[in-house]
Amino acid sequence: MKRNTWIWGAGYAPTLLAAALVVMPVAAQAYVGPGAGLTAIGTMIALIAALVLAIFGFIYYPVKRMMRAKKTKADIQQTPRETES
Repeated sequence: MKRNTWIWGAGYAPTLLAAALVVMPVAAQAYVGPGAGLTAIGTMIALIAALVLAIFGFIYYPVKRMMRAKKTKADIQQTPRETES
């Protein structure tokens, strides 16, 4: 089985150099118009808001159910005492 000499024949240096050039690009010097900029900003705000609301929902609703169950249990325990008098 013959090895690919055009990649591995000269050693790892050219391959590592090519990989480094691909991974470390220079600045793009690109213009982002107002429409694309506002869209990007709006998307980031919506993503952050969705994450905050998801975390709030996962924390708030179980606490709300626990408080409602505690209140219902307290109401049930107070009802027999009120009917005795």
